[in-house]
Amino acid sequence: MELGMDKNAKIAIVTGASRGIGLAISKILIQHHYIVYGCSKNPENCNFTHANFKLDKVDLRNPVQIQNWIADLKKLDQIHILIHNAGIGFFKPMEELFPSEIISMVNLHLTAPMLLVNSLLRNLKQQEGRIIFIGSIAGTKVSPWGSVYGATKAGLIHFGRELFGELRKSGVKVTNIIPDLTNTDFYKDLNFRTDDDPRSFILAECIANSVINVINQREGTVISEVIIQPERFKIKKKNNNLNQKLE
Repeated sequence: MELGMDKNAKIAIVTGASRGIGLAISKILIQHHYIVYGCSKNPENCNFTHANFKLDKVDLRNPVQIQNWIADLKKLDQIHILIHNAGIGFFKPMEELFPSEIISMVNLHLTAPMLLVNSLLRNLKQQEGRIIFIGSIAGTKVSPWGSVYGATKAGLIHFGRELFGELRKSGVKVTNIIPDLTNTDFYKDLNFRTDDDPRSFILAECIANSVINVINQREGTVISEVIIQPERFKIKKKNNNLNQKLE
Protein backbone atom coordinates (compact mmCIF):
# COMPACT_ATOMS: atom_id res chain seq x y z
CA MET A 1 0.00 0.00 0.00
CA GLU A 2 1.41 3.37 -1.02
CA LEU A 3 1.60 6.22 1.45
CA GLY A 4 -1.82 7.75 1.91
CA MET A 5 -3.74 5.08 -0.03
CA ASP A 6 -5.74 3.97 3.02
CA LYS A 7 -8.91 6.04 2.59
CA ASN A 8 -9.92 5.47 6.21
CA ALA A 9 -6.62 6.70 7.61
CA LYS A 10 -6.14 10.07 9.26
CA ILE A 11 -2.98 12.16 9.03
CA ALA A 12 -0.65 12.84 11.97
CA ILE A 13 2.41 15.08 11.99
CA VAL A 14 5.13 13.93 14.41
CA THR A 15 8.40 15.77 15.01
CA GLY A 16 11.50 13.90 16.15
CA ALA A 17 10.00 10.74 14.70
CA SER A 18 13.15 8.76 13.88
CA ARG A 19 13.87 7.30 17.32
CA GLY A 20 12.88 7.11 20.97
CA ILE A 21 9.58 8.63 22.00
CA GLY A 22 8.75 10.03 18.56
CA LEU A 23 9.25 6.69 16.83
CA ALA A 24 7.21 4.85 19.48
CA ILE A 25 4.38 7.37 18.97
CA SER A 26 4.60 7.00 15.19
CA LYS A 27 4.42 3.21 15.39
CA ILE A 28 1.36 3.16 17.64
CA LEU A 29 -0.42 5.77 15.51
CA ILE A 30 0.15 3.61 12.44
CA GLN A 31 -1.30 0.64 14.33
CA HIS A 32 -4.39 2.79 14.92
CA HIS A 33 -4.74 3.58 11.22
CA TYR A 34 -2.98 6.93 10.99
CA ILE A 35 -0.66 8.04 8.22
CA VAL A 36 2.37 9.59 9.89
CA TYR A 37 4.40 12.39 8.33
CA GLY A 38 7.44 12.71 10.54
CA CYS A 39 10.63 14.69 10.54
CA SER A 40 14.10 14.20 11.93
CA LYS A 41 17.48 15.88 11.72
CA ASN A 42 19.03 12.50 10.87
CA PRO A 43 16.35 10.32 9.22
CA GLU A 44 19.05 8.01 7.86
CA ASN A 45 19.48 6.66 11.40
CA CYS A 46 15.91 5.38 11.52
CA ASN A 47 15.58 1.64 10.90
CA PHE A 48 11.76 1.61 10.76
CA THR A 49 9.86 1.63 7.50
CA HIS A 50 6.16 1.35 6.78
CA ALA A 51 3.84 2.14 3.92
CA ASN A 52 2.10 4.77 6.08
CA PHE A 53 5.26 6.38 7.45
CA LYS A 54 7.11 9.20 5.69
CA LEU A 55 10.18 10.65 7.37
CA ASP A 56 11.57 13.96 6.11
CA LYS A 57 14.99 15.42 6.84
CA VAL A 58 14.35 18.65 8.75
CA ASP A 59 16.45 20.44 11.35
CA LEU A 60 13.78 22.14 13.43
CA ARG A 61 16.38 24.41 14.97
CA ASN A 62 16.53 26.16 11.60
CA PRO A 63 13.48 28.40 10.93
CA VAL A 64 14.09 28.30 7.17
CA GLN A 65 13.93 24.49 7.13
CA ILE A 66 10.77 24.63 9.25
CA GLN A 67 9.08 26.96 6.79
CA ASN A 68 10.07 24.76 3.85
CA TRP A 69 8.65 21.69 5.60
CA ILE A 70 5.47 23.57 6.49
CA ALA A 71 5.02 24.47 2.82
CA ASP A 72 5.07 20.75 1.99
CA LEU A 73 2.68 19.88 4.83
CA LYS A 74 0.19 22.47 3.65
CA LYS A 75 -0.18 20.49 0.44
CA LEU A 76 -1.89 17.74 2.44
CA ASP A 77 -5.67 17.83 2.22
CA GLN A 78 -6.26 17.16 5.90
CA ILE A 79 -4.21 17.17 9.08
CA HIS A 80 -5.81 15.62 12.14
CA ILE A 81 -3.01 15.57 14.73
CA LEU A 82 0.13 17.62 15.32
CA ILE A 83 2.54 16.13 17.87
CA HIS A 84 5.64 18.10 18.76
CA ASN A 85 8.08 15.71 20.37
CA ALA A 86 11.52 16.75 19.09
CA GLY A 87 13.86 17.84 21.85
CA ILE A 88 17.48 18.33 22.81
CA GLY A 89 19.18 18.81 26.16
CA PHE A 90 22.44 20.36 27.30
CA PHE A 91 23.08 20.22 31.04
CA LYS A 92 25.92 22.41 32.31
CA PRO A 93 26.47 25.36 34.63
CA MET A 94 24.96 28.40 32.91
CA GLU A 95 28.31 30.05 32.17
CA GLU A 96 29.59 26.89 30.45
CA LEU A 97 26.78 26.62 27.93
CA PHE A 98 27.74 27.58 24.39
CA PRO A 99 25.49 30.21 22.78
CA SER A 100 24.71 27.67 20.05
CA GLU A 101 23.41 25.22 22.68
CA ILE A 102 21.11 27.85 24.19
CA ILE A 103 19.81 28.81 20.75
CA SER A 104 19.24 25.14 19.84
CA MET A 105 17.09 24.49 22.92
CA VAL A 106 15.06 27.69 22.51
CA ASN A 107 14.48 27.11 18.79
CA LEU A 108 13.59 23.44 19.12
CA HIS A 109 11.38 23.62 22.23
CA LEU A 110 9.69 26.97 21.62
CA THR A 111 10.16 28.51 18.18
CA ALA A 112 9.53 25.31 16.20
CA PRO A 113 6.23 24.31 17.85
CA MET A 114 4.96 27.89 17.70
CA LEU A 115 5.71 28.14 13.98
CA LEU A 116 4.09 24.76 13.29
CA VAL A 117 0.92 25.64 15.20
CA ASN A 118 0.77 29.11 13.68
CA SER A 119 0.93 27.70 10.15
CA LEU A 120 -1.18 24.54 10.50
CA LEU A 121 -3.88 25.71 12.90
CA ARG A 122 -6.46 26.60 10.25
CA ASN A 123 -6.17 23.10 8.83
CA LEU A 124 -6.47 21.57 12.31
CA LYS A 125 -9.55 23.69 13.01
CA GLN A 126 -11.21 22.40 9.85
CA GLN A 127 -10.76 18.84 11.10
CA GLU A 128 -11.46 19.67 14.76
CA GLY A 129 -8.09 18.07 15.28
CA ARG A 130 -5.62 17.72 18.07
CA ILE A 131 -2.31 19.21 19.22
CA ILE A 132 -0.07 17.27 21.60
CA PHE A 133 3.15 18.58 23.12
CA ILE A 134 5.67 16.19 24.65
CA GLY A 135 7.14 18.25 27.47
CA SER A 136 9.38 17.23 30.34
CA ILE A 137 9.14 17.03 34.10
CA ALA A 138 12.16 19.37 34.03
CA GLY A 139 9.73 22.11 33.00
CA THR A 140 7.88 21.79 36.31
CA LYS A 141 10.75 21.91 38.82
CA VAL A 142 14.26 23.18 39.44
CA SER A 143 17.09 20.82 38.46
CA PRO A 144 20.88 21.22 38.72
CA TRP A 145 22.51 22.41 35.49
CA GLY A 146 19.17 22.42 33.68
CA SER A 147 18.30 26.12 33.69
CA VAL A 148 17.83 26.63 29.96
CA TYR A 149 16.44 23.16 29.24
CA GLY A 150 13.95 23.45 32.09
CA ALA A 151 12.98 26.99 31.13
CA THR A 152 12.28 26.06 27.51
CA LYS A 153 10.26 23.01 28.52
CA ALA A 154 8.32 25.15 31.02
CA GLY A 155 7.63 27.55 28.17
CA LEU A 156 6.36 24.70 25.99
CA ILE A 157 4.06 23.49 28.76
CA HIS A 158 2.70 26.99 29.29
CA PHE A 159 2.22 27.43 25.55
CA GLY A 160 0.10 24.26 25.57
CA ARG A 161 -1.98 25.55 28.48
CA GLU A 162 -2.54 28.88 26.73
CA LEU A 163 -3.57 27.13 23.51
CA PHE A 164 -5.98 24.85 25.36
CA GLY A 165 -7.78 27.91 26.70
CA GLU A 166 -7.72 29.73 23.37
CA LEU A 167 -8.85 26.81 21.21
CA ARG A 168 -11.30 24.87 23.37
CA LYS A 169 -14.31 26.48 21.60
CA SER A 170 -12.84 25.83 18.15
CA GLY A 171 -12.94 22.03 18.35
CA VAL A 172 -9.15 21.70 18.48
CA LYS A 173 -8.04 19.70 21.52
CA VAL A 174 -4.69 20.49 23.15
CA THR A 175 -2.77 18.22 25.52
CA ASN A 176 0.54 18.45 27.35
CA ILE A 177 2.16 15.08 28.03
CA ILE A 178 4.90 15.56 30.63
CA PRO A 179 7.21 12.56 31.06
CA ASP A 180 9.89 12.07 33.67
CA LEU A 181 13.07 10.02 33.10
CA THR A 182 12.53 7.92 29.99
CA ASN A 183 14.82 5.10 28.94
CA THR A 184 15.92 6.30 25.49
CA ASP A 185 19.21 7.37 23.93
CA PHE A 186 18.47 11.00 24.90
CA TYR A 187 21.20 10.54 27.51
CA LYS A 188 23.80 9.16 25.10
CA ASP A 189 25.97 12.30 25.11
CA LEU A 190 25.14 13.45 28.64
CA ASN A 191 26.97 12.82 31.91
CA PHE A 192 24.05 10.93 33.42
CA ARG A 193 21.51 8.34 32.34
CA THR A 194 18.59 6.37 33.65
CA ASP A 195 19.39 3.87 36.40
CA ASP A 196 19.41 0.12 35.75
CA ASP A 197 16.44 -0.38 38.09
CA PRO A 198 13.41 -0.84 35.77
CA ARG A 199 11.20 0.89 38.35
CA SER A 200 13.28 4.07 38.05
CA PHE A 201 12.39 4.96 34.45
CA ILE A 202 9.51 4.90 32.01
CA LEU A 203 9.60 3.61 28.43
CA ALA A 204 8.92 5.41 25.18
CA GLU A 205 6.05 2.98 24.68
CA CYS A 206 4.46 4.22 27.93
CA ILE A 207 4.27 7.71 26.45
CA ALA A 208 2.97 6.37 23.14
CA ASN A 209 0.21 4.51 24.99
CA SER A 210 -0.66 7.74 26.77
CA VAL A 211 -1.03 9.48 23.39
CA ILE A 212 -3.54 6.85 22.29
CA ASN A 213 -5.42 7.15 25.59
CA VAL A 214 -5.70 10.90 25.05
CA ILE A 215 -6.94 10.43 21.48
CA ASN A 216 -9.51 7.78 22.41
CA GLN A 217 -11.46 9.85 24.91
CA ARG A 218 -15.15 10.37 24.21
CA GLU A 219 -16.09 13.39 22.13
CA GLY A 220 -16.26 16.36 24.48
CA THR A 221 -13.74 15.03 26.99
CA VAL A 222 -10.19 16.38 26.78
CA ILE A 223 -7.25 15.20 28.86
CA SER A 224 -5.42 18.50 28.90
CA GLU A 225 -2.35 17.41 30.85
CA VAL A 226 -0.69 14.11 31.74
CA ILE A 227 2.34 13.63 33.99
CA ILE A 228 4.05 10.24 33.67
CA GLN A 229 6.65 9.26 36.26
CA PRO A 230 8.51 6.12 37.31
CA GLU A 231 7.80 4.57 40.69
CA ARG A 232 11.29 5.35 42.00
CA PHE A 233 13.72 8.21 41.45
CA LYS A 234 17.27 7.17 40.58
CA ILE A 235 19.86 8.55 38.18
CA LYS A 236 23.01 6.79 37.03
CA LYS A 237 25.92 9.22 37.03
CA LYS A 238 28.75 8.69 34.59
CA ASN A 239 31.60 10.47 36.37
CA ASN A 240 32.70 11.69 39.79
CA ASN A 241 32.47 15.39 38.91
CA LEU A 242 28.78 15.01 38.23
CA ASN A 243 28.36 13.14 41.51
CA GLN A 244 29.64 16.17 43.36
CA LYS A 245 27.43 18.58 41.43
CA LEU A 246 24.13 16.68 41.55
CA GLU A 247 24.13 15.37 45.10
